[in-house]
This record gives sequence, C-alpha cells and structure tokens, in this order.
Amino acid sequence: MTAAIADAIRTRHHLLVQAGTGTGKSLAYLAPALTVDGPVVVSTATLALQSQLVEHDLPRLADAVEPILRRRPTFAVLKGRHHYLCLARLEDSAEEEPTDLFDAAGDNGDSGGSNGGSGGTRWLGAANRLGKQVQRLRDWAMETDTGDRDELDPGVDDQVWRQVSMPARECVGAARCPYGEECFAEASRFRAREADVVVTNHSLLAVDMLAGRHIVPPHKLLIVDEAHELADRVSSAAQAELTPDVIDRAARRARPLLPPETAEQLTEAGDALAVGLGESPAGRLTSGLPPALHEACTLLESATRAALDKIGDIKADDPDPVRKQQAKSVLDELSTTAQRLLDEAEHDVAWVEKPDGPAANRRALVVAPLSVAGTLSSHLYEERTVVATSATLTLGGRFDTVARSLGLETATPATEQAEAVTADDLSWRSLDVGSPFDYPKQGILYVAAHLPRPTVSGLPAQAGEELLSLIGTLGGRTLGLFSSRRAAQQAAELVRARTGLTVHVQGEQALPLLVRRFREDRASCLFGVMSLWQGVDVPGDACQLVVIDRLPFPRPDEPLAAARAAAVDAAGGSGFAAVSVPIAAVRLAQGAGRLIRSTGDRGVVAVLDSRLETARGYGAFLRRSLPPFWYTTRPEVVQGALRRLAAS
Repeated sequence: MTAAIADAIRTRHHLLVQAGTGTGKSLAYLAPALTVDGPVVVSTATLALQSQLVEHDLPRLADAVEPILRRRPTFAVLKGRHHYLCLARLEDSAEEEPTDLFDAAGDNGDSGGSNGGSGGTRWLGAANRLGKQVQRLRDWAMETDTGDRDELDPGVDDQVWRQVSMPARECVGAARCPYGEECFAEASRFRAREADVVVTNHSLLAVDMLAGRHIVPPHKLLIVDEAHELADRVSSAAQAELTPDVIDRAARRARPLLPPETAEQLTEAGDALAVGLGESPAGRLTSGLPPALHEACTLLESATRAALDKIGDIKADDPDPVRKQQAKSVLDELSTTAQRLLDEAEHDVAWVEKPDGPAANRRALVVAPLSVAGTLSSHLYEERTVVATSATLTLGGRFDTVARSLGLETATPATEQAEAVTADDLSWRSLDVGSPFDYPKQGILYVAAHLPRPTVSGLPAQAGEELLSLIGTLGGRTLGLFSSRRAAQQAAELVRARTGLTVHVQGEQALPLLVRRFREDRASCLFGVMSLWQGVDVPGDACQLVVIDRLPFPRPDEPLAAARAAAVDAAGGSGFAAVSVPIAAVRLAQGAGRLIRSTGDRGVVAVLDSRLETARGYGAFLRRSLPPFWYTTRPEVVQGALRRLAAS
C-alpha cells in the first residue's frame, strides 16, 4: 500500500485502496505523505478517528522519521468553526434572552406557567443543570488555550454549546470581529496552514468543496480514510431544511433590526410552515410541494427578502456588526432554501421528516441532491492527487460501484489490481492489499437458510428461536445487529425471559458505557441498530458471535435511497440492483467486520435472513462483499463450533 501511494504521488494518478482491519493502513498512508512537498490533508469519517491519528499514529511516526528527515514533522487538526468557543458569542450570551436553551427540558413538564407538580420539578431540575453547564463554560473560557470543545471535560449539552459557538455562515470574519485577534477558530486555521499534515473530517471536507475550496489549506495530496462514507457526508452537507423553530429563532434575532411589520411577516411564515408540516404525512414528496407547504415557502421567501432589504449591508460604523451578520446569514440561508424548494428541480429530492421518540415534535421540510457524484467528479480531484482507502471499497469483489459513487466513472467491466483506468480525464488505479487475518480459519459465516424469508417488521418468531439457540449454546459473548429498534427490543426481551444472560440494549444507557460492560462480562450480549454496525470494536473473546437479523437494505421510507432507485428505474435500469443492493453490501460488510478485530479472534457471524443464500443474483453478490469466512448453512455445524468456543 505504501509503495502504491508513493507511485500515485509520483505519477499524479488517483488511487482506491481497500485495506482490511489490522493492516496498519494509517501508517501506510502517512509515511509516503511526508515525502510530499507542501501540506498533506487527511480526511477521516469522524472526530474520533481524527483524534486517533493526532494523538497516536502521527506522534509515533514523527518520532520514527525525525532522525531521517533531521526535523520533526508537524501536524494539526482542522475542524469546523462550531467546534470552537466563540468569544463574541460568549459575551453576547450573557445579555441575550435564552431561546432554545431549555426547550428540551420544557418538553417533559407542564405546558402552563406553574412550576408546581412533577412536570415543573423536572423543568427546574433540567434548567438548573443547564445553567451550571453555562457557568462551567464561562470558567473554562478563562483557562483554555484552544477553545476546542473536545478538550472540555466533562462536556456540555448541545443546546448549551450552541450559545457560545459560531457557525461559519454567521461569522463576520476576524477583521470585523472585536475578538478577531483572539479567535480560537482562526488560530486553528493558522496552525493548519503551517503544518506538514492536516487532519480534518469528511463533513468539513464536503463543506470546503461546496464553498469553493477556501477552508482547507491548499495541498497536492488528499487522503480520504473510510472513503465509503464520503458520498453520504457530501449529501448531508448539500442538504438543507426548514423548521418552524429555526424560522422563529431567526425572527427573534432579526427583530431589533427590522420594522415591526417585517418581523411579523417572518413569524407568519413560520406559523404557516408549522401548519403545512402538520397536515403533511412523513415521507418523500413525489408530486411537488403540497399547497400548504408551497404557500409557506412562498411566504418565507418573500419575508426573508424583505427582511434582508431592511437590514442592508454591514458598514464600518455599525455598532454591532456581529449580531447583524448573524441575522443576515440565517435569513439568507432560509431564503435560499425556500427558493430551492419552490424551484422543485429534477436533481433535488424533497421530503417531510417527522422523527420518532423524544424528537417527535421536531418536524422539518428537507431538500437534498439526488446524486453527488457529479459534485465529487468536479471538485474532489481538481489540482490534487486523491488516495481513497477503506476496509470496504470493493462490492461483489469489484471497485466499480464505489468508484462511481466517488465520481470516478468507468466504462470497463472491472478494474484489475494496480491497473490504471481513465474516465472523464480522471486517471485512477485500484488495489486490494488484503488482510492480516486468516478469515477462513478464524471465522464462520453461517446463514440460517432454513428460516422463511422475513416478511413482517420486528423479529419473526422462528428467527427469535434461532437466535436463542445460538446465544444459549455460546453463553453470551454476542453482538446483535438489528434492522430496527423494535427488533432489537423484542430480541432483548426474549433472551432475558428465556436465559439468565445479561442483555444490554442500545439507548438504555450511554453507548460507551454499554460497550464497556459488554467487553467486561463474557456472559452478556449487546443489541442495537445501525450505529453499532460500524462503531463497535471489541477484540478478544468478549465478542465471538455477531448476529444480523436481516439483510440491511434501505427502508422504503428512506427518501434519498428511494428517489435514487426510482431515477434508475425510470432510466430503464434496476433501482434495486443499482442502489439498494450496494447500500446493503456496505452495511453488511461493516457489520460482519465487528467479529474479527485481531489475529487471535475467533467466532461466528450468523445471518438470520435466508435470502443471503437463496436469493438469485444479489445473494452471491452480498457474500462476495464480505470477508472470506468459512461458509455454511448447516445449523449442526455452527452449533458444534459454538460449543467448542464456549468450552475454550
């Protein structure tokens, strides 16, 4: 992998590298990166991966190469502005009336004005807790050198942090801000411009591309780790939404700058959106905006334009340019989103979102691009070499699907290892470096082919009995990955009722705590949904059985996936094969990858969905997308293997 990246740097071609867990891919791409003249940017999927690189991998590498280079390479983390304390917002927050600070607390209490009763007590308790967090933030602001939220320990709730952080769109810039010379975000950007290696994340990389490439320092080499997630992060960055709460906050913020009648127009637009969302069912809007939502967007577009005209430009003698810029930026974003929804462009998808659970009242009208492959093709590869790597870049044994999602179209049936492909003047190569694990000897892939095809939501009775049999034989040590919260809860209730095992369920407590308890107790299970499919690392004998209840195809009510599949169908292709199957392949590979995390691990991946064996075409494709475990559909074989593991 290191040699291939060095060659890509020399010949200036793009490179896709599949590198399994345990290959040491971070050191493999960081070592040749240090040979580049000028800064190198590494983009990761999460802030946690950023921290791993900066706190562990890069310091080790810097120690190793310092005698050779005769200097110590430097590195820096680059995050979005909202990750840093804003001194201007901190000062303003002392004077502003709180807006959303206690919203979450109020949801659980009385809607009236009384503080009596259990509802009022809960409200006061939550308000007191959040108030203490605000004071702790003020104390921390006097001590911190970086203003980085990740260095605040213990942390604070999101609604508290929003009071003292500044989204990029609302920032007036260092030159206009009275705290410009002390700005923590600006200091982080200065450190990034001076570093040899800049570590950022996919979300900021996406914003940088969409904003014209002026956030991330200029560079010749971009390394995208966990590259299978990049397209989704770009889609999220290009997504916009309207909610009544956001409009209400914008109206309150702008009211001191507006005539009363103009501010009232904004309030009326927010009320109209609330009515329209209340009348509209959740899901994709396939026939344009319903009349009530169309009217709300029209009112909002008109009201925001009028408000922006009244506020006018920011002038040198404005008494409060920060507050004025904040109001203008929010209004401008609302206006742009409203107009985008009214345009109903073919390349956009719109839907009504009504979350379940505690956030059920947060209804939104959302718009997102149908595809971001064109955006990536135009902006990701320009004037730099891109190395994209992940443990799951091949689907069905080929790089084609992921390459297309990253804007690298190919007209050839497949790419050979280290074979160059040119499409749309983008020269790229692919390489699968394999894995240090002996998958056929370390793991078994068991498909319960005797079970009926799943047809009902939740956990079917026969699948539940199969789950009980597998877990009971091993005596715990099971990570259950489920397609829905309902299925996970049903499975937990079944195992708790029929065995003496401890079952931890995602959502019952903080996930890091549940993972730690699962790791420490071999006679326990951990059940959860999609975030567990990628985010859990439990090497050793604490996790020797990974159970997947059904193939993780996107749900029919996932608006973007449904719209993309419909577009392929309309063009004469198969939306299921082109969209749903690749999504399931990536998710399934990520889930199965939870089992073998070190060379000493052993265990079983059990899939309780017979379609992985019986479905013609896509069943074999999905199996080829998984690590090469020893494969069986025979229950007696897997039971024998689990008994041997239980006895070890």
